[in-house]
Amino acid sequence: MDQQENQMNIELSEEIALGIYSNLAVITHSNAEVVCDFIQMMPGMPKGKVRSRVLMTPQNAKRFLHALADNIEKYEQNFGVIEEPHAGMPPMHFGTPNTMA
Repeated sequence: MDQQENQMNIELSEEIALGIYSNLAVITHSNAEVVCDFIQMMPGMPKGKVRSRVLMTPQNAKRFLHALADNIEKYEQNFGVIEEPHAGMPPMHFGTPNTMA
């Protein structure tokens, strides 16, 4: 198989390339999808704002989990162990929705 056959052409718009900042994630799921809400919480503010929402199939979410774990491992090999947040930081929340989609 030719290496060109394994390549993808992915377009990245200027707006998306700027990215968003998120310091909290809320992950929910139904039997058909996994929903990741990326939230920005500001110090001293009681309310955060969802900056981005990503929906995936459970299969793609699992692939994402493995890819993220692999990248964190490579990061730590290059830059050292990532310290866990101290008490008082908002937790990363994993749960199920109140209603099923």
